[in-house]
Amino acid sequence: MYLKLKKDVSEEEQSRLEEFLKLHNYRFYKLKDREHLKYILIKKEIEDINDLLKFRFVEKVKKIVKPFKIVNREVKKESTIIEIKGRKIGGDNLVVMAGPCSIENKEMIFKIAKCVKEAGGEFLRGGAFKPRTSPYDFQGLGEEGLKYMREACDKYDLIMITEVMDTQEIELIDKYTDIFQIGTRNMQNFSLLKEIGKKTKKPILLKRGMSATIREFLMAAEYIAASGNDKIILCERGIRTFETATRNTVDINGIAILKEKTHLPIIIDASHGTGKRSLVEPVTLGCLMAGANGAMLEVHENPCCAISDADQTIDFDSFKTLMKKIEKVMELKRSLKCI
Repeated sequence: MYLKLKKDVSEEEQSRLEEFLKLHNYRFYKLKDREHLKYILIKKEIEDINDLLKFRFVEKVKKIVKPFKIVNREVKKESTIIEIKGRKIGGDNLVVMAGPCSIENKEMIFKIAKCVKEAGGEFLRGGAFKPRTSPYDFQGLGEEGLKYMREACDKYDLIMITEVMDTQEIELIDKYTDIFQIGTRNMQNFSLLKEIGKKTKKPILLKRGMSATIREFLMAAEYIAASGNDKIILCERGIRTFETATRNTVDINGIAILKEKTHLPIIIDASHGTGKRSLVEPVTLGCLMAGANGAMLEVHENPCCAISDADQTIDFDSFKTLMKKIEKVMELKRSLKCI
């Protein structure tokens, strides 16, 4: 259930309420929605809500029927905006996260960072630890790659985002990155979800599992939030279906559904979603119109020579052209008031 406090509640009254909740073995989480403070309450035993309504500053108590509590738009109507180093993710703010699938060497990541910055991007993505289907494929440069990427981000004033694959890597990656990414293969790695929710307050980008339903996707986000970190960015990156014409099937209607069900920001990764560079542009633009708050793109100076994901990676010129089109789409959304 959740309880909504009146506007004029004092810190002393909040403390008194929290003491009561602890005494009665409630797990609780705070949410700020516009001018009201809300508490998400979790307890196995059913309690008499009248005990909570006795507090004069409690305006409403309501049961949450959906399995996901904290990330639910029912309890927080206002869309969450995550701010990091002066950049905002969510609402009517445009987010473009671009970079290579994997960091190959220092020169390469610096060239890509320069291109991203010049084209108007503010987030540099790239993998230092790569989950690959084959054990013989390139697995990433590890900490060396993290160092190269951090240097490139510092030089070009970009926000760094990179993938974490294991609970043991969290502290190491935390030294370098601004945003953690949890990939599709780890969306239901519950040990990782719980641990990263406890260990960092940095934003976490959660990619949808390749066979995950919307409910499973939101429940994975709930794991992170329930562990203590509600700075979560959802990423639609395509799901596996019977269709073989593309690598995955981008769930555009899923983006619209997510906008209804959760207050968290949502971005689209059409590179992984389609697996074809010719489809990255149209699918990215379509998903932005469907409600996505931004895009993640794989970019390389010579895509055909990329060590990983060459077929879905766009070159510098294509990226710059797409950035201009993205801005026009965002202007159209603002004029239509469909942000």
